[in-house]
Amino acid sequence: MKKSLQPVDQMVPGGSLSAYVQAVSRIPVLSIERERELGEDLYYNENVQAARELVMSHLRFVVHIARSYSGYGLAEADLIQEGNAGLMKAVKRYNPEKGVRLVSFAVHWIKAEMHEFILRNWRIVKVATTKAQRKLFFNLRSAKKTLSWLSADEAQAIADDLGVGVHEVQRMEGRLSSRDLGYDQPVDADDDDSWQAPQYYLEDHSGDPAQLLESSEWQDNSEAELHHALADLDERSRDILSQRWLAEKKATLHELAAQYGVSAERIRQLEQSAMKKLRVAIPA
Repeated sequence: MKKSLQPVDQMVPGGSLSAYVQAVSRIPVLSIERERELGEDLYYNENVQAARELVMSHLRFVVHIARSYSGYGLAEADLIQEGNAGLMKAVKRYNPEKGVRLVSFAVHWIKAEMHEFILRNWRIVKVATTKAQRKLFFNLRSAKKTLSWLSADEAQAIADDLGVGVHEVQRMEGRLSSRDLGYDQPVDADDDDSWQAPQYYLEDHSGDPAQLLESSEWQDNSEAELHHALADLDERSRDILSQRWLAEKKATLHELAAQYGVSAERIRQLEQSAMKKLRVAIPA
């Protein structure tokens, strides 16, 4: 009788990455015959156990792909997790009648999930949104032969090879060479580097006396206009607006309806009518 596969989470003591990698490496690789048998069982019978065995036997392949993206500075465990999601999507869509091994079919789905994760998390601001930019993002660094900036001929050669415009190559090179910069200086920054923090060279208008005076006068004028507009309302409408919008504990429509002996819908109508009068009385 074939030994059942042990759940991965039970094979990983403490959930450490190294233990996980060792665990998945011990799962036997499927033969062509066994893979086809499981694939047909899943495709025709929707056997969940067959899907599980197909996924488990290819987890080592996800680890291998994740390690090829280690240069992006993201946690390998996160890349593996995203790749596993892609593997499960591939298994769900796998058709053994096409005559293609699952590993060849799944590589697209695994890389697609990893690519999406990298693009979401590599920078605060997205560096690649179009198809051409995504292609450049994952191929430009390997295409460059040196760490120096590309020459015009090199940029043109890469553009021709990847089928994109040369300006896209130059723009992506600049994005890859940039880095996120926090507003405040790092805690461990020295005097030579601290000046680069935006907090030292971004202009702050909050302390401008002219703007402070303008803001204060605008607020005083707005409050005066509001008081005059409220004074022109009838007492009931003024009280409804006061309790609905100006009181610390705002009254509900039903509470005001009980207070005035009318329906909640009538209170709503009075409130809307009063608000329209205020908009007319107070210029935008």
